Amino acid sequence: MEAQELTAKIEQALDEIRPFLQSDGGDISLLSVDKDGKIVKVRLEGACVGCSVNQMTLKSGVEMTIKKHAPQIEQVINVQN
Repeated sequence: MEAQELTAKIEQALDEIRPFLQSDGGDISLLSVDKDGKIVKVRLEGACVGCSVNQMTLKSGVEMTIKKHAPQIEQVINVQN
């Protein structure tokens, strides 16, 4: 899968989960995908930054949804400012 196609699939996955994050006052943005196309870096924003369950959201929600759209992804990492 080309990098452009992979990025589009990841954005599609984020669009799927974004309404749930926004309903709690948060959001998420894609920062990068590594050159091997296996590690995705995102930034949780808004209320998600200080939320006590943001790691659970990242693994159970975001990572699972991204892997559904792009199964070759191995890990999703939240990058703070």
